[in-house]
Amino acid sequence: MPEGHTIHRLAADHRERFGGLAVRAGSPQGKFSDGAALLDGRVMETAEAHGKHLFLGFGATGWVHVHLGLIGTYRFGTGLAPLPADTVRLRIATPEHYADLRGPAACALVTEPEKQAIHDRLGPDPLRPGDDPGRVHARLARSRISVAALLLDQKVIAGVGNVYRAEVLFRHHVDPFLPGRDLPRPVWDAMWADLVALMRQGVRNNRIDTVRPEYEPEAMGRPPRVDDHGGEVYVYRRTGQPCLVCGTPVRTQVLAARNLFWCPTCQS
Repeated sequence: MPEGHTIHRLAADHRERFGGLAVRAGSPQGKFSDGAALLDGRVMETAEAHGKHLFLGFGATGWVHVHLGLIGTYRFGTGLAPLPADTVRLRIATPEHYADLRGPAACALVTEPEKQAIHDRLGPDPLRPGDDPGRVHARLARSRISVAALLLDQKVIAGVGNVYRAEVLFRHHVDPFLPGRDLPRPVWDAMWADLVALMRQGVRNNRIDTVRPEYEPEAMGRPPRVDDHGGEVYVYRRTGQPCLVCGTPVRTQVLAARNLFWCPTCQS
């Protein structure tokens, strides 16, 4: 499932290509035909993201709410759009650009109050200016659940997925099994600031990189990481490989229905 930086990148891509323009809209697959008919010819005024939720704003017509889920994808193209495949849930197009959405978990036209209800059930997002890390810590401080599990709860903090969870815990030497209530506020504040910086970098580069310069391949004389997710990381998907910092084999364990990766020495 894409992490929050990908969704914020998609929002920026939509603003860049379609912001302020009247668009053609269709649903070749047919599952969003009624919504697409209402959007066709309307101006896309804005696009925004909150966590893993994308919102495309069409003024009084409403908002398209998209959640990619596990298999949803976007494809952007330039110029005259080709004939769409029948797997495209939503196509938005102008003479210069088009965007095809396939396989989302959610694609619905919602009203402003319905959109606000989605925001209300989500936690603060490190990529949304003004979101309060104190709200996250207040939830952590009341919980006996592990920090690692809480970081994947979108009601606690929105947009953090399995990669950012593992990496930010490593970067701040936090035991992933530590109860949330035992995480000191200064440590959490540093983690939040780190997430803001790392996820902004993820938006810019369209990939996740978390290692500091001294641990990059060139500095360590090691080959670059090869992985579908891309990017240089400390522990994510590095089970059994030596920790880049201390050399201890990286461990993994299922936690909150996801594989957790950590270094038992650096995070003890």
